Amino acid sequence: MQKMRKWLGIAVVVALFIMETVICAQSAATYSMLWVYVMLLACCLLLDVSVALKYYVIKRQNIKLAAYGADFFFLLVISMITGNDFCVVLYCLVTTEFYIGNEGMKDNFIIFGISAAVFVASFVLGWVRVYEGESVYNAIVQILGGCLFGIVILAIHFVIVVALMRFYRMSKQLSVALAEADESRAQLKAAYEKLSETAVFEERNRIAKDIHDNAGHSITSVIMQTEAAKLLIDSDPAEAKNRIISANIQAKNALDQMRTSVHLLAGRPAERSVKDGIEEIVAQTIDSTDLKIRCDIEDITLDEERARFLFNSIKECISNGIRHGGATAFYIEAKRLKDEVSLLVSDNGSGAAPGFKEGYGLKSMREKAEEFGGGMRISGDQGEGCEVEVFIRAAGNQI
Repeated sequence: MQKMRKWLGIAVVVALFIMETVICAQSAATYSMLWVYVMLLACCLLLDVSVALKYYVIKRQNIKLAAYGADFFFLLVISMITGNDFCVVLYCLVTTEFYIGNEGMKDNFIIFGISAAVFVASFVLGWVRVYEGESVYNAIVQILGGCLFGIVILAIHFVIVVALMRFYRMSKQLSVALAEADESRAQLKAAYEKLSETAVFEERNRIAKDIHDNAGHSITSVIMQTEAAKLLIDSDPAEAKNRIISANIQAKNALDQMRTSVHLLAGRPAERSVKDGIEEIVAQTIDSTDLKIRCDIEDITLDEERARFLFNSIKECISNGIRHGGATAFYIEAKRLKDEVSLLVSDNGSGAAPGFKEGYGLKSMREKAEEFGGGMRISGDQGEGCEVEVFIRAAGNQI
């Protein structure tokens, strides 16, 4: 904007000087006294200086308004002395700086009105001075025609300059907005990339923790069960068999967890069928044991993490039922309750002993269920079997 004002100021001052020269040359024959000629030149010079000061020196608005008052006085004197129709061009050149420097339409209209009024007054006075003695009819026609012509020129100049400046300001605002939008988009892109990296890092940490906690726990249980089976194989073959069955289930659980974690790292479908997954677990368990398992599973779809939690919970419950309760039969039920999924695993084992305390596996199940907005309930008297119910809240539009 400053660069444009600099070159525009030079163009206006040069154009003003040229028009003043033309007006003075055309009106030279009408000067009867030297002092009038000197006054005309002085007004022209002062007008040029005032216009240049407003472009390059004066910054405060109140001082500029005072300078415009002086400009209109100089224009009034020049028009009265010369009576030249081209004086309207001087009015246009003088008001240009105000139009480009002021964004308020009200102030621009006020300046336009003042310049039009001063022009009309100066034109009438100048015409009367130069053409004194003309007939009344000719005087009225020429004065009205000259005033109308001048006002039209001032109006056209006003509309063009104001419209161009509004277009220029809108273009500048649009350029600034586009630059800000580009900067915001770059910042959002950087933030998104950083967030994506953080999300990937957190997901990898979560998978690593799952492998360490769940698979590690299952493998530890396998080792403990097989070691116990070795000690019991001669003295209590039946109990040793139960230990081996439990170890087998835990080993399959660990293997499945490892496979699931690897698939998650490589990319896997976002949702899984709970019914298909539980039926697969039941089939694998029955194939390798003498257990009897009955199921009542509704067709439910969950995200990978929630489905995997339910599958691991079933395996943990079966393993605990065999290892701690000597269970030989299980009942598994999974159903939907509005926005929740309920999983029930019951067995025919010895039930919970007095002073029963949750081990690592059950504590992990309870914490994970609460993390998913649900909880866990364990019931069953000693000698009457055990019942574990887990319920979680589904995510989004699942189920």
